[in-house]
Amino acid sequence: MHIALRMFYGSEFGPFAHLRPAKLHMPNVHHFSLSSLFMCGSAIIVFPNHQEQTMTDRMRFLPLLLLFASAMATLQAQTSAGNVTSPTTAAATSAPAGADSTSAPIVEYAPPPAEYARAKAYSNAHYRHFFFDAFYGFLVLFVLLRWRLAPAFRNLAERVSTRRLVQLVVFAPLLLLTIAILGIATDIKDQSLLRAYGLSVQDWGPWLRDWILNQALMLIVGTLLVGILYAVVRRSPKRWWFYFWIASIPVLLAIFFLQPIVIDPLFYTFKPLQTVQPVLLSEMQKVVHRGGMEIPADRMFVMNASSKQTGLNAYVTGFGASKRVVVWDNTIAKATVPETLFVFGHEMGHYVLLHLPKEISIDAAILLFLLYLGYRLSNGMLARWGAKWGIRDLQDWASLPVLIFVITALAFLATPAFNAVSRHFEHEADRYGLEVIHGIVPDPNQVAAHYFEKSGETNLSDPDPNTFIKVWFYDHPTRPERVHFVATYDPWSKGKAPKYVK
Repeated sequence: MHIALRMFYGSEFGPFAHLRPAKLHMPNVHHFSLSSLFMCGSAIIVFPNHQEQTMTDRMRFLPLLLLFASAMATLQAQTSAGNVTSPTTAAATSAPAGADSTSAPIVEYAPPPAEYARAKAYSNAHYRHFFFDAFYGFLVLFVLLRWRLAPAFRNLAERVSTRRLVQLVVFAPLLLLTIAILGIATDIKDQSLLRAYGLSVQDWGPWLRDWILNQALMLIVGTLLVGILYAVVRRSPKRWWFYFWIASIPVLLAIFFLQPIVIDPLFYTFKPLQTVQPVLLSEMQKVVHRGGMEIPADRMFVMNASSKQTGLNAYVTGFGASKRVVVWDNTIAKATVPETLFVFGHEMGHYVLLHLPKEISIDAAILLFLLYLGYRLSNGMLARWGAKWGIRDLQDWASLPVLIFVITALAFLATPAFNAVSRHFEHEADRYGLEVIHGIVPDPNQVAAHYFEKSGETNLSDPDPNTFIKVWFYDHPTRPERVHFVATYDPWSKGKAPKYVK
């Protein structure tokens, strides 16, 4: 779980999977700095000053330039591949979505040719949006630095008051709101893509309402984190990266705790599962008992996802007293009860196997390393370009765009590491889901395979992503990998003990 960006299990079994790479569980959260940050960049990369840059200066940013070049080449290859339909030999091994037990068993993911082509078209467009948004984010920070907007906001804040707290309340919202407004074009572009492919059914009026509400929440969180950041920078200019890391984790955990009970209800309606689907709840309790644990009925909810989107999903969110399991109403409407039990078993796996604390610990360690690198790089950038941008030093409020750029660029480059950690836990949750429904539903392997095929076609999952796409976009195993695994994982027939549920 990407501690600074991912506050719930997303993608296949998380509510805002299509909003990748953002992970915080709020609609369109990637529009604010916690993921704009993730994607922001600077004119140093896009518009180098050839008169002042040495070869060493240019080489410093060569990895990012090569990454963008290789990404564009890969996406071009993906687009070309998307023009061909799925092989008929592969399609012959797969039963159509929704097929009953008399149909040919599913072994590999092979959607019908028309669905294959549509999924490839959407996936390729989504990948292009991802890198375009990254490039645009770099451009936004270039504008802030080149036009000296941050020093202008700092000067205004200093004219208002000499007290740092008052300056924070003036400066941080102005800068973060500017980033959000400059980024709304890409937000609209992304929503248009979802609407064009039928993944979103939300009208523009409600979408704008959600966008405004999301920005308000992000301004509160962002201002708090900016205040903490500059407080530790002023107190410890050489160790701020460590102290900010320590101080920010409790804040983010507090947000994660409050999210399901305070934040999520602002965007969706949640009803107790026992009042909406008592029969399904009864079946879920069998899975709970099979796993040897207790999940109170009042911790299971149905979310009205159909009011805004069409995909199938469920997720676990919160921790302690706020931890709960949420199932989308789309999933209940379109998936069979056995398929829903598998989805629930997967989510229960995250709960039972302690994936949340494990992944938070790993990602927090990665984040600490990134903050240290950010400390080293930001000092170098300010020494080189600080005067040109009107920034006094790192303690200056106006240095925030530089810090955003550095941490964002590093987090972007660390995406494969974050994704690899997440894919491991998601794969193990798939395994647990199969094991925990074994003996409760007939032919659990085909139940899970049918669900992944059905949800893959509904969610327009990429039917054959290449390695580059997997590394950069997938925090879950790819759809072909998941279908193959659930269709073939069968320790019982081999006389072996299952890994988790004995």
